[in-house]
Amino acid sequence: MNAMALPGCDEFRIGEWHRTMREATLNGGLPKTRIEALTDGIFAIAMTLMVFDIKLPSGAAESSLREQLFRLWPRFLVYMISFVMLGVYWVGHNNQYHYVRRSDRPSLWINVFFLMGVSLIPFSTGLLGQYPDERVAVAAYGSNLIMVGGYLYLLWSYATTGRRLVDSEIPADVVRLAKRRIAIGPAASVVAIAGSFFSCRLSLAVFVLIPLLYLAPGRIDAYWRRFGSSGATR
Repeated sequence: MNAMALPGCDEFRIGEWHRTMREATLNGGLPKTRIEALTDGIFAIAMTLMVFDIKLPSGAAESSLREQLFRLWPRFLVYMISFVMLGVYWVGHNNQYHYVRRSDRPSLWINVFFLMGVSLIPFSTGLLGQYPDERVAVAAYGSNLIMVGGYLYLLWSYATTGRRLVDSEIPADVVRLAKRRIAIGPAASVVAIAGSFFSCRLSLAVFVLIPLLYLAPGRIDAYWRRFGSSGATR
């Protein structure tokens, strides 16, 4: 009976494979659904892992507990910055894939390195939270943000150059404004790293500013409101 069922199963699998290949051929590339699923999973894990680095004080009297909680402020601050920044990068990647219609091998590898940077955020967050007055920690955290933002910029540039992975009708203004929007984070992170040579607290202030710059409406948001769904990528 099992032997009789196997040919049908094989035919079903072959049919599924042919449907997948037809979709890839019609789209001029590989399907993008698995990239989106992998991205969502890694972002969810990274955003969850960061909170485990904030350890609760133990065995302290009430007055001492307040003092110990206050000492945790750098960890809470960097955690909030990183959580919002991961939200910004997730929104940016999601918005890019609103326009991306297909993928290919180079774009898959760009995504892999982008996600590698995302997975490092919990480590660099913990490092800066524990050593907020150390230039090495500032440089590590800033370099991590540069890496993630840089690969997001590279992905958008690769996808839109020659309309390689996007529709040919996508407006040039959307491509240009999105690139400017993405570049804010890496550029500000360079400023933060440079500022650590004067004051690490100054660098922290710059890191606080970065997510606020993304949360504030930009020119591409105004463009989206004016022209509709031809719109925005953070």
